[in-house]
Amino acid sequence: QVQLVESGGGLVQAGGSLRLSCAASGRTFSTTAMGWFRQAPGKEREFVAAIRWIGGNTYYADSVKGRFAISKDNAKNTLYLQMNSLKPEDTAVYYCTSGGDDWSPTPYGMDYWGKGTLVTVSS
Repeated sequence: QVQLVESGGGLVQAGGSLRLSCAASGRTFSTTAMGWFRQAPGKEREFVAAIRWIGGNTYYADSVKGRFAISKDNAKNTLYLQMNSLKPEDTAVYYCTSGGDDWSPTPYGMDYWGKGTLVTVSS
């Protein structure tokens, strides 16, 4: 079992920046990739970004490419999402996820989920 705890959400003005963190604990040795999904009110959960734990290959949704950067600290078992040039449409609950060797950047392709942290971007 893996436990994931997000932090860093809050209120920010459009054009501003925010950095999310995700602390992983438990049986993390089988983790192949970690990532972020988000869900806005009334909308489906969507993929944001992911990173392979060994090797560091990154993957981004087109909507955030060039604005968001995913990174990790393997020694601390911590995942980060640096969000720049934020837009009101980025407003959502952001969820940290992890997956094994069969992972995929879809809501059904990850194994463990955090409870989420709310990001609100004001116009």
